[in-house]
Amino acid sequence: MAITYCEFVQNKGKATVHQEYHDKEYGFPIEDDNLLFARLVLEINQAGLSWETILKKKDNFFKAFDDFSIDKVARYSEKKKAKLMQDAGIIRNRLKIDATVHNAKCIKTIQKESGSFKNWLDNHHPKTKEEWVKLFKLTFRFTGGEIVNEFLMSTGYLPGAHAAHCAVYKKVLKQKPKWMNLTQRY
Repeated sequence: MAITYCEFVQNKGKATVHQEYHDKEYGFPIEDDNLLFARLVLEINQAGLSWETILKKKDNFFKAFDDFSIDKVARYSEKKKAKLMQDAGIIRNRLKIDATVHNAKCIKTIQKESGSFKNWLDNHHPKTKEEWVKLFKLTFRFTGGEIVNEFLMSTGYLPGAHAAHCAVYKKVLKQKPKWMNLTQRY
């Protein structure tokens, strides 16, 4: 049987990038569209790599992608994308960089139609993982099942981020809107 992320972090010890992420970010709701976009991009970049690699490069990603300003990233030129391909601080993958810019443009459209990316997510909640994956594949690039699952679990839209016995579990529940807790078993 696979261990939970909570158990994995506990086994790794306190002084790891996983501990900080587990205790302060994983599973907690995100209100800000730019931070939601950042989480989606980080999950996309994790594909084929370890989450530890992404966590260690997280600050570099924020710097390279203008703090994940959706407005700025949506306007990235080919020259800017070529510069990103030379940045050793991030994952230098053309498909992932192109997907980031494309997805920023998609989120701009979503914001016009729904008011915000957060509203769009809220308006589609609750869905099963399969329904979410289908929606994301129709809307975004580079969003397979595992990426969508981790993005939604890490932002509180899908259950399973923390084991019920984990100390962070109750903190996450307190921060989630009541309507969200009523529509899913966390």
